[in-house]
Amino acid sequence: MNVTELTTDSVEWDAFVKTSDEGTPFHLTAWKQVVAETFDFPAHYLIAREGSRIEGVLPLFEVRGLLGGKAMISVPYGVYGGICATSTAARWALVARVEALARDRRAAYVELRQQREQGLGLPTKSLYVSFARTISSSDQENAAAIPRKQRRMTRLGATHGLRAEIGRNHFDDFYEIYAHSVRQLGSPVFPRALLRKVLDVFDKDCQILTVWRHDRIVAGVMTLFYEDRVLPYYGGALREAFPYAVNDFMYWELMRHGAAAGYRIFDFGRSREGTGSYDFKRHWGFEPVPLPYQYVLLRGSRPPNLSPSNPRFKLAVRAWKRLPFGVTKALGPRLARYLP
Repeated sequence: MNVTELTTDSVEWDAFVKTSDEGTPFHLTAWKQVVAETFDFPAHYLIAREGSRIEGVLPLFEVRGLLGGKAMISVPYGVYGGICATSTAARWALVARVEALARDRRAAYVELRQQREQGLGLPTKSLYVSFARTISSSDQENAAAIPRKQRRMTRLGATHGLRAEIGRNHFDDFYEIYAHSVRQLGSPVFPRALLRKVLDVFDKDCQILTVWRHDRIVAGVMTLFYEDRVLPYYGGALREAFPYAVNDFMYWELMRHGAAAGYRIFDFGRSREGTGSYDFKRHWGFEPVPLPYQYVLLRGSRPPNLSPSNPRFKLAVRAWKRLPFGVTKALGPRLARYLP
């Protein structure tokens, strides 16, 4: 098995990813373009071949933490990543190559954001879970799959005059709402340039669903459409719209759109147990599936814990929520570089 780095031929890489059960939009070279052009992180896209045939790929970026240490992540700002392969031999070859590469680049660890266990025996941290399920072409069937109480909430917004639009417009208004929402959660907002690059690079496979009331935008979600999947990714809503069940309305309208367009899996993304987003997705009838993020550790014996759930960060989260919005909007993108 020969492992090399991708140079210029992204077509072959992307074709392999799209035919693999382990492939995600975050494995595509489009995500490489998004991250590299927004943050200028060094990228290493590894390809395992048997002869001329690709049997596995592993996208990686070098990143630095707030305290200056270096890590390699597959992939930054993506909920999924890690090894995408068709054979055990390719997986082991990629692990061996990435360990050697990380030592050469003096990284403390490698983080592989796997969707599933791959039998590699690597240290694993199941901090996050994912939520995804099959959807039907029928609105009635999709509604019936939502528990009755939550199903009523999906209808409440319309009675308060909410309406939805989907397309590639209203980016600036959407970003403002998104920035407000992540501040309320105590998280630094990602740079406007990152979200704009996602929208531009993924082109028609990235759309923004916006929610309006009385001709004013009150919520929005930027969504990736990949193969047969709908992946709502960046989203937020104004607090003033919460009494109208705006989030239930927004995601129901997105599910309706995806189902009508022929997509058959609604992927609600990742959440941490005990958070509001975790409970929200459970109330929709989605079942959590652990995400086995795996690590190659070169220094230390435990996977790092850079999650907001880390008790060391609780004071910082509370303080961030109290800062003026303008301050968080200015500082957030600078901090986000070190929180991939």
